[in-house]
Amino acid sequence: MELILTGLKVVCTPGTLLWIVLGVVLGVIFGALPGVSATMAIVLCISFTYTMSPVMGIAFLSAVYCAAITGGSITAILFKIPGTPSSAATVLDGYPMVERGEAGKALTVALVSSGLGGLASCIIMFALTQPLMQLALKFSSAEQFAVCCLGLAMLVFLDEDHKLNTFASAIVGLWFGTIGLDWFSSVPRFTFGSSKLLDGIEALPFMLGVFAAVEIFKEIRKPADRSAYSKDNQAKVDKLASFKELWELKWTALRSGILGTFVGIMPGAGATIAAWLSYTVESKMSKHPELLGHGDPHGICASETANNAATGGAMVPLLAMGIPGSNAAAMMMTALAIQGVQMGPMLLKAQPEYLSATFTAMIIANISMIFISFGVAKVFAQILKVPYHILGTFIMMLALVGCYAYQGNMMDIYIMIFGGIFGYFFKKYKFDTSALILALVLGPMLEKNFRRGMEIAGNDPVAFFGRPITLCIMLIFVAMFVWGFIQGAKKKKKAQ
Repeated sequence: MELILTGLKVVCTPGTLLWIVLGVVLGVIFGALPGVSATMAIVLCISFTYTMSPVMGIAFLSAVYCAAITGGSITAILFKIPGTPSSAATVLDGYPMVERGEAGKALTVALVSSGLGGLASCIIMFALTQPLMQLALKFSSAEQFAVCCLGLAMLVFLDEDHKLNTFASAIVGLWFGTIGLDWFSSVPRFTFGSSKLLDGIEALPFMLGVFAAVEIFKEIRKPADRSAYSKDNQAKVDKLASFKELWELKWTALRSGILGTFVGIMPGAGATIAAWLSYTVESKMSKHPELLGHGDPHGICASETANNAATGGAMVPLLAMGIPGSNAAAMMMTALAIQGVQMGPMLLKAQPEYLSATFTAMIIANISMIFISFGVAKVFAQILKVPYHILGTFIMMLALVGCYAYQGNMMDIYIMIFGGIFGYFFKKYKFDTSALILALVLGPMLEKNFRRGMEIAGNDPVAFFGRPITLCIMLIFVAMFVWGFIQGAKKKKKAQ
């Protein structure tokens, strides 16, 4: 309570609250722009904080951090383009709902879930900072490898009618993840003599190609019925989800909020893994798993609650141990260091006002974010009424600009174009692009943690997998795979 009261005292001033609102607006807009990740949003906003007081700067950047994750869901739902990598899972159910004329409902679920996920993580952080800090210290490379494996367990639930194609897609994604310099030996792998591939295939540019370019190519070849986007149709964003519909998602939001917070605490995990892992768990817990991926609000709720909950989780190892839990958290560490925040175990004693200001600002930002996001979403939704020959050109231009702005590298543009052409034929022949992206995102982390963990264990598999937490997570991973195949076999037998 003392921390909460201190946070309210230092944050609830007119100037600080104004900067929090501005941070939310900028974060949502940056997050909604393809290619502008939460990390880049923080980088772009750091310069605003140079003349601010430490508390005001912390509050502003915390608001940008939370809102940028939420903003990615807007374009993921409306245009099938994940604004941030953590919103890729939202595409699976968000865009089909837009095609059914339920854009407002999809956005309501996403934005309310985002706010609840962020609030849940902040409350858990306030109550359990010290115990969770001790738990995070126990997660080594072996445990992080097991968590990545658990994320890959979603493959069992992606496309039950084409399981072979799904696993083949994942293998291709894992292979793409190995392209470039080896993490440990610096030996080039699968670069085919090209120096431009030494940095590997970045997930975000490739993702923009697979989701944005493929959709445009498909629309050019076979234009879809766009009557759902007309002025008189219910696709207008004004038709929101009812309280009853939101209340039906309560258990999904609760599960995903807790899971996302704990995943965010683990250094190196981040919002992307939290979203996919939560989606996987929802596939297992749902009463109607066959609806996921076809416009089920539970899928949106699981993804958006978890990736926003991970933002609060990532701040625990950052503030308590000085260890960033994600790339965005690493940029937050740089920004907070500029403000004079000394992150580590002594923060609570030496600078308690900074710790309380961070979490209080995140709570206020998550509440205001729900309302501000709707305003931004309405502006973006109006674009849906534009004729597609104009809209498609605008989307491609936006994706190209965002892709180049990601690192200022022309190679990212080439990767995006390759991803679009490859993804078009990949999808045409019934392979699963979601499995491809999932494996590409998790593959590098999977390999890096496995090899590092094996070296620490002296290349002894028993010592690596024998760690209690690792063993428990791997048993859950195996059980999910076995359960998925058993359920698939039962479904096939019943159909016959």
